[in-house]
Amino acid sequence: MNVRLGNKTLFAATLAVLCLPLLGLAEKGEKTQKNVILFVTDDQGQDAGCYGNPVIQTPNMDAIAADGTRFDLAFCTTASCSASRSVILTGMYNHANGHYGHEHSYHKFSAYPQLKSLPVYLEDAGYRTARIGKYHVAPEKVFHFQSFLKGNSRSPVEMADYSAEWIKENPDQPFFLYFCTSDPHRSGGTVPGAKHNPNPFGNRPQGYPGVEEVTYEPEDVVVPPYLPDTPVCRAELAQYYQSVSRIDQGLGKLISHLKELGKWENTMIIYISDHGIAFPGGKTTTYEPGLRSPCLVRNPFQKERGNVCDAMVSWIDLTPTILDYAGALPKKSTIQGRSFLEVMDQEKPKGWDEIYASHTFHEITMYYPMRVLRERQYKLIWNIAYPLPYPFASDLWAAPTFQDRYQQGLDTYYGKRTVGDYMQRPEFELYDLVDDPHESRNLALESGYTQILERMKAKLKNFQEKAKDPWILKWEYE
Repeated sequence: MNVRLGNKTLFAATLAVLCLPLLGLAEKGEKTQKNVILFVTDDQGQDAGCYGNPVIQTPNMDAIAADGTRFDLAFCTTASCSASRSVILTGMYNHANGHYGHEHSYHKFSAYPQLKSLPVYLEDAGYRTARIGKYHVAPEKVFHFQSFLKGNSRSPVEMADYSAEWIKENPDQPFFLYFCTSDPHRSGGTVPGAKHNPNPFGNRPQGYPGVEEVTYEPEDVVVPPYLPDTPVCRAELAQYYQSVSRIDQGLGKLISHLKELGKWENTMIIYISDHGIAFPGGKTTTYEPGLRSPCLVRNPFQKERGNVCDAMVSWIDLTPTILDYAGALPKKSTIQGRSFLEVMDQEKPKGWDEIYASHTFHEITMYYPMRVLRERQYKLIWNIAYPLPYPFASDLWAAPTFQDRYQQGLDTYYGKRTVGDYMQRPEFELYDLVDDPHESRNLALESGYTQILERMKAKLKNFQEKAKDPWILKWEYE
């Protein structure tokens, strides 16, 4: 049947067809502007109410988890600040991007100058980009943000206020905000008048603007098994908790601003830490407390909320996930991770059953390359420079919790291992994380696990080859 339409009728019909996709979006309540906030804390383990800690007060982190996804098996690839941040912002392992260790002062590490990072990808896709707080990567040309917002990185409520002013400047353009606190990193000095001489973790008597400091009693904190249950450790954990609660108030203030500015329903928030807690046994190691970190994602367009996803994800996956969300994921790039955007509303997605870690330096004096394959049950650590004693970050060496045990001798237990075993490690460490979640029994030394050890060594070597790891040569010499 042929139907002849007049010009006006034809125009109306054509317009109706063209508008159908837009009407569909409106019916779903979706919005085309997709903003991103990557909220990165400094040296925080999975210490929050939503991760099962019954003492620490983190209502805003808990709210993000309840309205989004909590990843329990989330890992950094290297438990060192600069190196980890280079992975977060490039989607490349630090052995591949060249940022082997710390950027600042005489440490002098930086990424290869020809690389392209997350903020540059997003700027090319039409995003406004800004950073506030800790930066700790180089060169600036690679990790370029259009705006640098000033603010004390220990004062998260102020940081949120400055960020809101920047968002207001151009409300019609999508934005990417890189929000990085220096809490709960250790800080200088000790707590005045406190017992057992704890580090203050950025806490100070005069407090910070807009923050109602939450304090904790040492006897109330939860001492995890990898730390010694001593008075000095409890005193330090109490200070650490206070610093984490201050971060939570900054997160809450930022959420409040987003709602006031009408940006809450089109802004994805990813809350992570650069790596685990700043205690020996955590930061700078590839043990679980060093690698496992918080990862809370609130995607405003996600259907299932309050989900706990058991996918094993790592910081290598953050850049591709954010680019995927923004519709800016390149077909060809140097990115080595993969997007987990599509699995956030699933509890047990398939194909997310292992992660790899690559650590080489922390400070320039701390050469200790380690490569790790972590599966659901077994974990292999290759200590490439194992004849060397394990090097300490300057803040961890001075940590009262460690010195309290170290001064008592190498046979003294620090958590689940002796001080001596912590400082001098074997070439390979193999752990069954189901039976031994605190990594206290090295199966690499037991004949019954030779087949598992050789299988995992082969997988690790294959990973190094695919990921262009220069340290793969160490299988053949030295």
